[in-house]
Amino acid sequence: MVRPIPRNNEITFNDHEIIVSKTDKKGKITYGNEIFIRMSGYEEEELLNQPHNILRHPDMPRAIFKLLWDTVQSKEEINAYVKNLSKDGSYYWVLANVTPSFDQNDNIIGYFSVRRKPSKEAISFISDLYATLLQIEKNRGMEASIEYLNNLLKEKGVSYEEFILTV
Repeated sequence: MVRPIPRNNEITFNDHEIIVSKTDKKGKITYGNEIFIRMSGYEEEELLNQPHNILRHPDMPRAIFKLLWDTVQSKEEINAYVKNLSKDGSYYWVLANVTPSFDQNDNIIGYFSVRRKPSKEAISFISDLYATLLQIEKNRGMEASIEYLNNLLKEKGVSYEEFILTV
């Protein structure tokens, strides 16, 4: 599948709408609700069995996805702001809550994500932070970006979860 070329066109969804998707253990999409499909710009059959990173916007720092994957693979939930890329190159911001799904033996069988519309203030703050992280990644690599984020959290005396939920 050809990756869309990002363009500077933000699309939004209503405050009361919730985007829902499920993936398998490897991150391939197994379900998306109507809002997920609408915001992505893809048809449902184009999305199913595709890697969820089909929606990853190039403005997203790799460090955030590493944190996200490390957290859910350790059987924890995570909240994160994510800038997604639609099929036509437009973008949309979400506040995502991602949780692992388990079988009867407590093995991870996939992931469940519920996304809400973030506030404009949160997007403003997070987009500045992500631009900084992305620049650090370009200059010194992802580990330096993670170190910057960890130092920021240490300086503020909060965990990542506390930080995200207070933005």
